[in-house]
Amino acid sequence: MIFNSFSLNITVFHGRETPEEGILVGYGALIEVFNLAVPLPEKLALISYKKRQYTNDHWIVLTSRHLPEDTLYKHLVFALKYEGVNLLVLKKLFEKLSENQILELIQEEPTGQYSRRLWFLYEWFFQKQLAVNDLDKGNYATVIDDKLQYAILEGERSRRHRVINNLPGNVDFCPLVSKTEKIENYINANLSKQKSNYLKAIKIDVLQRASTFLLLKDSKASFTIEGESPKSKRATRWGKAIGQAGTKDISKDELLRLQQVVIENSRFIDMGFRKKGGFVGEHDRITGEPLPEHISAKWEDVELLIDGLITTNQILLKNSIDAVIAATVIAFGFVFIHPFEDGNGRIHRYLIHHLLAKKSFAQQGVIFPVSASILDHIDEYRKILENYSHPLLELIEWEESKNHNVRVLNQTVDYYKYFDATKQAEFLYDCVNDTIENIIPQEVSYLTRYDEFKSYIDNEFEMPNAMVSLLVRFLEQNDGKLSKRAIEKEFKSLEDNEVSEIEKSFKSIMLE
Repeated sequence: MIFNSFSLNITVFHGRETPEEGILVGYGALIEVFNLAVPLPEKLALISYKKRQYTNDHWIVLTSRHLPEDTLYKHLVFALKYEGVNLLVLKKLFEKLSENQILELIQEEPTGQYSRRLWFLYEWFFQKQLAVNDLDKGNYATVIDDKLQYAILEGERSRRHRVINNLPGNVDFCPLVSKTEKIENYINANLSKQKSNYLKAIKIDVLQRASTFLLLKDSKASFTIEGESPKSKRATRWGKAIGQAGTKDISKDELLRLQQVVIENSRFIDMGFRKKGGFVGEHDRITGEPLPEHISAKWEDVELLIDGLITTNQILLKNSIDAVIAATVIAFGFVFIHPFEDGNGRIHRYLIHHLLAKKSFAQQGVIFPVSASILDHIDEYRKILENYSHPLLELIEWEESKNHNVRVLNQTVDYYKYFDATKQAEFLYDCVNDTIENIIPQEVSYLTRYDEFKSYIDNEFEMPNAMVSLLVRFLEQNDGKLSKRAIEKEFKSLEDNEVSEIEKSFKSIMLE
């Protein structure tokens, strides 16, 4: 199997500029030669003529000594060695090859680790055995190189292939996350321990009150992200559900229950798993034509994908893998599938809470208000969602249905099974770090200052709690000054000098 197209230099590939002229190798070469309908990997590999070796946001540049022989097998070996496992590219490639070509491929180095990994993945994808005898000797190789990508530590041994299946998922749902400097720095910083140490230093009554406020704050933030402004009762109800994250296992029934909690009025919504197309976006104001920003999984594939997601969730909980990586895979996988007509975004963020609690990153019962941080970084959040969704728009064939929905025409299930969640993991870790460094301390600091101000008011004026709360609200709304209306109505009992003293104390304690 010889390639003939790699003797040409490239400076641009599918609209992506190279940092210098070079030879396209690995997954990029496979995508080009076999015309694979996949989004471009976040990073592609290039052989430099300048004997330079470096990486940037989109390219892994290597020297001519890394140039593989121009055969399919050698480009696959290069890809596995330097780019990691790309399940989507491999699945689409295997679909283009005959079984005889696959047999020829893995017989090039029958006992080599790369042959064995490819052999295992082919049989894993298609759930059938090739006409190859089981291996009876040789060291075990891992399917995922954990120097390049995150994998489970307790993988199952396949005696037939002499490999350890350390994939962080199952054949029906297995997103992967590459190791990056940012993620590794966060993991090494042990944010969970930092959070625990910080919380231990807080008085228990302050922590309990902070958790109550943060619960409501997180619930309201999750609605606001969806462009909704719910009544306090509805936000409180969803906040209560968030507070229970980690106590119930994720199942189809549990996901349906969560949707019922989110959707208060279901008169205009078909509840449960979708039985029609779905997309996120707008409609043309004149024609009603769909203008999708994201196209959901085909409704016929939804339950298969959700079954796969639930199984992967169990694998990630049972095995050692970073909590934030696990939360990324499950939560973003869920929102990309978009299994419900409505409620997907809030349940997606609930799943972040759930995985962080289940993996003991966040204490169950002590809210970890990551939605509040997401809201504070809403533009980056949208970009992270688009990082997955927009490349797929060019690959999904669809037509408008009678009710101005989308009807997907091609097979798309693999796009939701096997995606790269690296950018999403980096974003989620940013939000987790922001929550620990800023959002929780700010709330605790506020409550501590509030208690100090309340103590001053109690000592000087013996004011009821409800009136203290009203006083603080008025002062906060007016930059530390009581309005003329408040002085003449709710606080008419105060003397002018008392008002001045209260405003001075409020500024000193609450604002400075």
